[in-house]
Amino acid sequence: MEKIEDLGIGGYRVIQSKEGFCFGSDAVLLSKFAKVKRGGRGLDLCTGTGIIPVLTYALYGPESIDAVEIIPRVADMAARTMELNGLSDIIRVKNADLKDAPEIYGSRVFDFVTCNPPYMNSGGGIVNPKDELALSRHEIACTLDDVVRVAAKCLKQTGKLFMVHRADRLCDVITTMRKHRIEPKRLAVVYPNSAGAASLILVEGLMNGRPQLRLEKPVFMYDDAGNYLQNISDNEELGMRN
Repeated sequence: MEKIEDLGIGGYRVIQSKEGFCFGSDAVLLSKFAKVKRGGRGLDLCTGTGIIPVLTYALYGPESIDAVEIIPRVADMAARTMELNGLSDIIRVKNADLKDAPEIYGSRVFDFVTCNPPYMNSGGGIVNPKDELALSRHEIACTLDDVVRVAAKCLKQTGKLFMVHRADRLCDVITTMRKHRIEPKRLAVVYPNSAGAASLILVEGLMNGRPQLRLEKPVFMYDDAGNYLQNISDNEELGMRN
C-alpha cells in the first residue's frame, strides 16, 4: 500500500510505500547540506522515491535533476511523485542501474551529483538479492566505489558530489573519493544528540579539487529535550551548534 507524505515546503509531496521505502532524516540532511547553485544541472543516484531531488529543487532551484533508481516499483513511485508535484519536466526519473549512467547521460555533463547510497557493505552476512529493502540498504546492486566512480565520470571538471553515509565508513568514503579524483572539501558529522556517538557523515567533494577539508560544526538531530531539529522548512545551518 502507498501513502502521500507532505514535505512541509513549497506544497511538495512524495509517494511512499507503507511497507518500506519511506524517506528518513538522512535524506533531509543531505538535501539541506547540498547547497547547489541555482540553475545548475544535477544527477541523483539511488534516488528511491525521489525525495532528495524534490527537496533539492525546493530549496535551491537547480535547472534540472536526472534521477536514477534500479528497483522498478520504486522508480515508478518516484516518477509518479514528480507527476504529482508537476515536476516531471524538471526532475526526470529513469529506472536503470546507476553504473550505466555515464552511457545514458554522457560524461562531464552534471554540475552536481547527490547520493544516499546503500550503507552496508557486502560482507555483512547473507542477504537476499531479490529483496527490495535489502537492495536499498546493502551493497548488492552497487558499491561505494561504483557510486563515486560513476559520479566522477558524470561530473563536470569542477562539479561537486554530495553524499551521506554511515559515520563508521568515513575512511572508506574519503579514500574512495580521492581514488576517483574527487577531493573532499566539506565534512559534517551527525549525532543523534549531544550525548550520543556519531551516526552519519555528510560530505561534499570537488572534482579535481585541491586538498583542503573544512570540518563543519557538529549536526544534532535532537536537542537535549528530545525535540527534533531537522525540519526541512527551517533551512538554517542544519541545526548546528557552537
